[in-house]
Amino acid sequence: MNPAVIPGLKLLKSGKVREMYDLGDRLLMVASDRISCFDVVLPTEIPDKGKILTSLSAYWFKAMEDVIPHHLVATDVPQFPPECRPHAKRLEGRSMLVKRTEPAPVECIVRGYLVGSGWKEYQKSGTVCGIKLPSGLIEASRLDEPIFTPSTKAEVGEHDVNISFDKMVDMIGRKDAEQLRDASLAIYSRARKMAEDKGIIIADTKFEFGRREGKLILIDEVLTPDSSRFWPMETYRPGSSPESFDKQYVRDYLVESNWNPNNPPDLPQEVIRKTQEKYAEALKRLTAKS
Repeated sequence: MNPAVIPGLKLLKSGKVREMYDLGDRLLMVASDRISCFDVVLPTEIPDKGKILTSLSAYWFKAMEDVIPHHLVATDVPQFPPECRPHAKRLEGRSMLVKRTEPAPVECIVRGYLVGSGWKEYQKSGTVCGIKLPSGLIEASRLDEPIFTPSTKAEVGEHDVNISFDKMVDMIGRKDAEQLRDASLAIYSRARKMAEDKGIIIADTKFEFGRREGKLILIDEVLTPDSSRFWPMETYRPGSSPESFDKQYVRDYLVESNWNPNNPPDLPQEVIRKTQEKYAEALKRLTAKS
């Protein structure tokens, strides 16, 4: 789906994956089928990806309602403002009507397993984002206690930068920093247990929060294959990079193909197909009734 402006709606922001439209006290988030890796938007889309992200986010927002309020108002176009309804075909299944908030200037990352950039840092210094971890851990080790590792928010084309909790306190104040940390860990802990009951490990994930009328609420997307690492429990083996139901498969392809971030390649049909299957499998497993 191209990031073209929808006639009659005011485009507020076009991000790596979503378009955001201004509806006054509400916003309309439209999830495209674009995919970004290493903060670069690739030229190839993944069919139905936006619908999968929207369905999973809606599922998790509802599941976390008693942990923290969220910004989701509706996902059904007939419940959207009248000016949205002429565009129902484009919007159906991939759009969320949400409450407008003042977003926090940090991304809230929770890591439950030692993988990715965290594993690389640990090999060098025994730390992850400056947090000292026990010695003797191996790739994909489960951490006894999940760790909170915030980062700055990057603009399109820039990289997020990991920051310490103390730096986060300097940015937003101790009270808000502690609230964001505690909420992130609480959401992750519940989600991890729910996912494990359905055969999926949530290795790590990223949350975003905002304030509305002074209250902290969960915003953006939540616990999707774009914002999380999902591993099938049946093939998980510590000591190697696990199979996944997220965009790690695309990241691995790009690294192995020695890609140029300044000239990202079109993805082969096989990579597109397998990525779509992985995203769809994550949705199917996580939302299946126990």
